[in-house]
Amino acid sequence: MCGITGIYGINDRAKSSQIIKVMNKSIAHRGPDDEGFFVDDNVALGHRRLAIIDLSPAGHQPMQCNENILEIIFNGEIYNFNDVKKELTEYPFKTKTDTEVILAAYKKWGRQCVHKFNGMFAFAIYNKHTKELFIARDRLGVKPVYYYKTNELFVFASEVRALLESGLVPRKINLNALRDYFSYQTIHAPQCIVKDVLMLMPGHYATIKGNQLQIEEYWSVTKNISNESEGKSYTEVCAEVNKLFYESVERRLVSDVPFGAFLSGGIDSSAVVGMMSKIMPQKVKTFTIVFDEEEFSEAKFAKMVADKFNTDHHEFLLTPEDFLQQLPEAMNALDHPSGDGPNSYIVSKITRNAGITMALSGLGGDEFFAGYPVFKRHLSVQNKKWLWGLPASLRKIAAGLIVTIKKDVATNKFAQLLSAPSASLKDTFPIFRQVGATDRINKFLKTSPTDDAVHLIVAKLLREGNFSNKKLTEVSVSEISTYMQNVLLRDADQMSMAVALEVRVPFLDYKLAEYVLGVKDEYKMPAYPKKLFVESMGDLLPYEVVHRPKMGFVFPWAVWLKKELREMCNNNIQSLANRSFIDGVQLKNQWQRFLNNDSSVRWLDMWLCVVLEHWLAKNKMEV
Repeated sequence: MCGITGIYGINDRAKSSQIIKVMNKSIAHRGPDDEGFFVDDNVALGHRRLAIIDLSPAGHQPMQCNENILEIIFNGEIYNFNDVKKELTEYPFKTKTDTEVILAAYKKWGRQCVHKFNGMFAFAIYNKHTKELFIARDRLGVKPVYYYKTNELFVFASEVRALLESGLVPRKINLNALRDYFSYQTIHAPQCIVKDVLMLMPGHYATIKGNQLQIEEYWSVTKNISNESEGKSYTEVCAEVNKLFYESVERRLVSDVPFGAFLSGGIDSSAVVGMMSKIMPQKVKTFTIVFDEEEFSEAKFAKMVADKFNTDHHEFLLTPEDFLQQLPEAMNALDHPSGDGPNSYIVSKITRNAGITMALSGLGGDEFFAGYPVFKRHLSVQNKKWLWGLPASLRKIAAGLIVTIKKDVATNKFAQLLSAPSASLKDTFPIFRQVGATDRINKFLKTSPTDDAVHLIVAKLLREGNFSNKKLTEVSVSEISTYMQNVLLRDADQMSMAVALEVRVPFLDYKLAEYVLGVKDEYKMPAYPKKLFVESMGDLLPYEVVHRPKMGFVFPWAVWLKKELREMCNNNIQSLANRSFIDGVQLKNQWQRFLNNDSSVRWLDMWLCVVLEHWLAKNKMEV
């Protein structure tokens, strides 16, 4: 796991060398073990190394192929690199790294090499003879690549901050993306907060030669759904899910550094730890955040799992005071504004401070195995499709009456659903996933209305895939392509790498993903959360963990914003109110209403404003 930076199109070696060093320095946190550069007539590549496999100096990057024609910089891990290596017997390997395997594979198969890799990756390969730059990103988007292009120039990096520090990218706000941010606490790829900076999408690769940029898709969450489960019994499907999950965890245990697992005591992390224990000869190191408040703490469930699998278990008490003390660090670590980054930062920091360089996570289980409430809600809407057969005017009148009778978030969501054009997921899913209501955003945001990003993403997914008999799968691909990739994975990457911790995600193995997305609804029906997955695990998971009440410590953000964080929040909101794209009077009015305990203004509405202004000011952004 590392950080990569690159410039293509500057023919002044001294200038590009100076710039690439500045870019690399800005992401030094991603790779504290080593640094390297390659500078040629029209290209400069930079790399920061967090050594996980082959810790020797032989793993230094940029790395050259055996004939010194290709240069590579690589962020991530190729879990099956030893298997791929067996197909490359003609290549004279000098290292034991997965990086060199990518080089050899590209030399043999060209851009099609990506189909050979099972892992999380973002890499760039430069061919000195053809002057061509090739960049690829993993199938499900675990590792990021941001880029900026003009007619003459192409700049890319693992983080936005490196692009801004290059001095080649204007520090301009992407005003068209602000509604997306306030609606969903993130900005959906390929867009980001910086104008004209884009993300290379998951499952895509790019080729740059001269001033031409060509981007192609090599894998898709809708086009690569497997039909292997068709015609098989429930028992057979459970056995195959178990096998695929076992193999996924096993792949992710390849490491030359100390590693462990996050253990919350929930189904997903407990299953990861259980499988690790079955595979590893030594004790698994597990890490749990605990709280004094027993009614919120998951400590007893995590301890139950730790005892069952005899792990080397570590509990870390986190008080609200501890969290608040570390909040400024977490805010400064944000590479891109997000409404939910601090939690990931603090868990990662605690784990890293315990001497762990790599940890496995249960992220992704809810998306693939129908764990979120949105799955049941979608089925409920489909059972009431007749409502959308009523005239739109009548439905809007009914929605208005409902809101006047009862004013809470759930009622407001239902009213929005009634007013939706149809019961199709493209019209209902954005409502399920919104954290900010359009009417509230319109009061203080002065930018012109734009098409809803989530609506566009889901509409595209529904056009590409055949989900006629797979309503749960269409929710899964929507969750994967929106919330998971643009909130969970982005936060996991930026916050774990801020403290040089590699996080591996077994649920995002593409072979497991392709299979599970092809399983019919009947088998995945959520009679209880993630039923198919739980029953696929057999007796691996304790009954108490599977059927426990939904928990999770909820920090008192609403109180903090009015007390401990009031001064910091007020300063940021007053500053944001002075920006040209904000109606300052309306924003200050909402802040005051929040302070006066007006329940119609939620803490998250205000926190998103605070995070945005903090990021804009820190990065000296302009309109």
